[in-house]
Amino acid sequence: MNKIVFVEDEPEVGQLIAAYLGRHDMEVIVEPRGDRAQAVIMREQPDLVLLDIMLPGKDGMTLCRDLRAQWNGPIVLLTSLDSDMNHILSLEMGANDYILKTTPPAVLLARLRLHLRQHAAASGEAFAPALTPHKVMTFGTLSIDPVNRQVMLGGAEVSLSTADFDLLWELATHAGQIMDRDALLKNLRGVSYDGLDRSVDVAISRLRKKLLDNATEPFRIKTVRNKGYLFAPHAWES
Repeated sequence: MNKIVFVEDEPEVGQLIAAYLGRHDMEVIVEPRGDRAQAVIMREQPDLVLLDIMLPGKDGMTLCRDLRAQWNGPIVLLTSLDSDMNHILSLEMGANDYILKTTPPAVLLARLRLHLRQHAAASGEAFAPALTPHKVMTFGTLSIDPVNRQVMLGGAEVSLSTADFDLLWELATHAGQIMDRDALLKNLRGVSYDGLDRSVDVAISRLRKKLLDNATEPFRIKTVRNKGYLFAPHAWES
């Protein structure tokens, strides 16, 4: 398991990203103040530091510069400031990457893993897998392997895109619970449901087809009217 210190003063953003990364076997420590972050980082010795720019006490750029003088791990800035100048400045301050908060969580995860792998290789260390075998889930004839991102149904492999797999994993980890569109969008893409976005419905329909669910009366990934979707854990026996 990799440890990350995330310096972010917006509680909702901190909680959402920490929860998402936590589901992918990353321990995330959220620190809301820039002027306290350096002490936390030096104490925790994380594998990677994730910084917002606009922070109370000390801004992320200054923190990045000060931190780089005594810590050589990956530093990634995660910000809503879409500015070429800030991007360039952050790299000059010693950051490894500059990522916008509008970036889909799955892409953020992939880029963080990349920096972790690169740092581990440069340090001559083995990169710890982000997911561990004991988290493979099985529901009757359906098995979901997050390590290899492989799905088997009735002994046959199901070909899923990255987005489809992430959606299935999100539903399966909440098996038996109703997941509304807002929760799915926040957990998978980091955005709120605006009442018009039908991307979740389209993705659910596509996933049902690949998992041989009944298109007319789905019983494996059920629609709960006016509430959301439910992954039925006991509907995969045949």
